Amino acid sequence: MRTIELNKRQEQIVEIVKDRGPITGEQIAEKLSLTRATLRPDLAILTMAGFLDARPRVGYFYTGKTGAQLLTEKVGKLTVKDYQSIPVVVSESASVYDAICTMFLEDVGTLFVVNGSSYLAGVLSRKDLLRASMGKQDLESIPVSIIMTRMPNITTCQPTDLLLDVAQTLISKQIDGMPVINNTEVDGEAKMEVVGRLTKTNITKVFVDIANNKIV
Repeated sequence: MRTIELNKRQEQIVEIVKDRGPITGEQIAEKLSLTRATLRPDLAILTMAGFLDARPRVGYFYTGKTGAQLLTEKVGKLTVKDYQSIPVVVSESASVYDAICTMFLEDVGTLFVVNGSSYLAGVLSRKDLLRASMGKQDLESIPVSIIMTRMPNITTCQPTDLLLDVAQTLISKQIDGMPVINNTEVDGEAKMEVVGRLTKTNITKVFVDIANNKIV
């Protein structure tokens, strides 16, 4: 895992605070023969990144954490809503042929099936559609409701779930993606509103953001 990279001046600031903290911004500036205004961006970056902490009327002090530790903490706090994508849905009355076309046009590996009230009814994977395509069946006459995966065999997540936990579920269950849902209740019955999708591609984007230092 790539660590957060500091420039030379930021490394000097960290060393000063580590040796003499708590220490004020003015005192740090004096030791580096710079103005407080010049150091303000560096101190802000170091504080936001977690290398330093600051207390009013006390000053800056070193947190004692390495770049790798800080990055691990940052990743561990990411939630599904930080990386979820727009869901691609089809109606449960749609034909298998229509579902195949939608999957191809939208370039996704999983479709979410919704009922007439737009609540989650099922999930369609590439394997489901491939299986239905075998033989000489009329794909335009077969509704997806016949071949889709239904509850309780659907794995879902919520926007507030930790991204790391969902990634582990994707791996352990060997699935490409899952619907992001909000639980609601209609006439005393539990319903699931589809608000997004979380896939292995979304998880890959986290690694790209780490490489580009976009997680701070």
